[in-house]
This record gives sequence, C-alpha cells and structure tokens, in this order.
Amino acid sequence: MNWHPLTSVEQLDTIIEESKHTPVVIFKHSTSCSISSTAKSRLERQWDGAGVDHIKPYYLDLLRYRPVSNEIAEVFQVQHQSPQLLLIQDGMCAYDASHLSISIDSMKKSLVA
Repeated sequence: MNWHPLTSVEQLDTIIEESKHTPVVIFKHSTSCSISSTAKSRLERQWDGAGVDHIKPYYLDLLRYRPVSNEIAEVFQVQHQSPQLLLIQDGMCAYDASHLSISIDSMKKSLVA
C-alpha cells in the first residue's frame, strides 16, 4: 500500500478530479489513538491482495491537519470521525466507515464498476 499524504485543503479539489477517473480513498488517522492505529494496521494488511490496487489511497494525520479533516466533512457531507475511511468516486463519497467497522470487503461492495 502506497499512501499519499493529504496535508492541505487545496488537495481536495485534486482528489475530487482524480475520483472522476479512478476511485480514491481517504484514511483519517489520529496518531494518538490506539483504535486508529489498529484500524490503520488492519486496513494495510487487508489492502494487499484485495484487488484494490487501482484505488489511490490518501492518508490524513488529522491531529496535524484538523482543518483538512473539517473540510472533508463539509465537502463530502459526512460526520467527522477518527479513524475514518472514505471512498470517493465521481466527486462524491460512496463509502464511509469508522473505527473497527473499516473493512476493505465492505468498501469494495460500494465500488461503482
């Protein structure tokens, strides 16, 4: 899994445009939370071999970039959570899960062919 850092609000425009051509995920991670660390580790283990290599993964350290997290909630009309995984397709959030509900298999069911 090759994370792409999400560090600015301006990147959201790029993500929206990218999502019109290929699915994008955003993982919002709290570096001080053990549940968030567990969810991130599970996600990374599930990713390899899951057939999702065409999805571009973004990583947001929400403690360092809280304004970006707030903007994500507003732009994609989701409630802020941590940890949280969002699947963005065609500029919209197609999947939103948090904590230990984050699952590659569940996310894959939301993929639009």
